[in-house]
Amino acid sequence: MFAEKDFLLLSGIQHFAFCRRQWALIHLEGVWEENARTAEGRLLHENAHDAYCPESRGKTVISRAVPVFSRELGLSGECDVVEYHLDSDGVPLAGREGKWTVFPVEYKRGSPKEDPCDALQLTAQAMALEEMLCCTVPEGALYYFETRHRQRVPITEELRKTVRDYAEEMHRYAERFYLPKPKRTKACGMCSLKDECLPSLSRLPSASAWNEENLGGKTE
Repeated sequence: MFAEKDFLLLSGIQHFAFCRRQWALIHLEGVWEENARTAEGRLLHENAHDAYCPESRGKTVISRAVPVFSRELGLSGECDVVEYHLDSDGVPLAGREGKWTVFPVEYKRGSPKEDPCDALQLTAQAMALEEMLCCTVPEGALYYFETRHRQRVPITEELRKTVRDYAEEMHRYAERFYLPKPKRTKACGMCSLKDECLPSLSRLPSASAWNEENLGGKTE
């Protein structure tokens, strides 16, 4: 169990899954550069959070910008939307009659992706809600603004294990204040931090390799 002072941002799971160096630059060193993609995403999330009061629609209650945390994972953050559905198999909610199931919804710019980054963030939210509400969250959804489509995501044991492993690794990096070395991939071109990250430096030889090639390993 982690103390509150040691919590890391839950949203960092997505950055960590995308690129460990990007995560460290943002969450350990405080580096951030906005581009068109990040600006669009920020504005879309601000609109999604525009209404903070719970909204009732029949047997569904919708809450926006819901704070969540997990002492087990050592993460805290915010769910874009959490839906509570009236269901006898659910759990009690303060101030509400009956029992309710819990369904988190994360808003994303663009369209569905092949990588699991978005699903891992949603899974971390689900795990935090389970811990806070003493319930089970078997699935949630990702809503993509480009397609205007909600993609349901089963919260599988495989996703849960990956979230636990990543959270543990993130805390190890944070304790050491460790910045991974740059490693150029196809994703670098889409990263808003590519100028700060300097992934092209990974192509340069190490000091020991340069010394071996040019000086024959001699330092005299």
